[in-house]
Amino acid sequence: MTFSLVGRCARTGMLGAVVTTSAISVGARCQHARAGVGAALTQHRTDPRLGPLALDLLAKGVTADEAMQAVVAATPHRHWRQLALIDAAGRTAVYSGANVRGEKGEVQGKDCAAIANIVRSASLPGAMVAAFEKSPDLPLAHRLLEALEAGEAAGGERQPVISAALLVVHRESFPYVDLRVDDHTAPIAELGRLWSMYEPEADAYVVRAVDPEQAVPPPGMKIA
Repeated sequence: MTFSLVGRCARTGMLGAVVTTSAISVGARCQHARAGVGAALTQHRTDPRLGPLALDLLAKGVTADEAMQAVVAATPHRHWRQLALIDAAGRTAVYSGANVRGEKGEVQGKDCAAIANIVRSASLPGAMVAAFEKSPDLPLAHRLLEALEAGEAAGGERQPVISAALLVVHRESFPYVDLRVDDHTAPIAELGRLWSMYEPEADAYVVRAVDPEQAVPPPGMKIA
């Protein structure tokens, strides 16, 4: 009952993931990313430990496919898991266990991979990948959100989604973007609205962290 995508911007090296589901607070469990290393998704009977495990392996220099094979081999309940990985070079890997239920699918594209389970159409991941690949010159966050919207337009889940999340990393150890909608009647649209508010300040928040003397707040804005 989840659909998601990991992606990379070839221009900037940014890495990220986007996800939505009909359960509460999907961003707290399913998406993981590390600057200069990769991004991971873990869903369906979700085990949040698998994302950091995969990123640790990528950080040692293995490829996405090698990391996926190692994670799957080390996972006792692998048949219940659905996973996607992208490494810093844009290589991807996907896995769907035999017990992943409902209409499901996974598609790998250029600098991206999409996975889905318990959705209305197995074509949904392909629609997400096509949307992500369509506009490589747009910021990564835009492309990830467009992929999520395309998944919903391709049929979405069998139940209404209520949570969605967007995660992007760049050069720092902290996320460039980490936005979550935990319980909402239109979480994908709400996530897009939050990004439209956050986007003008995204670079400024990084400057405030790494070079606070250069930070200039907009008129009337308090620095956080």
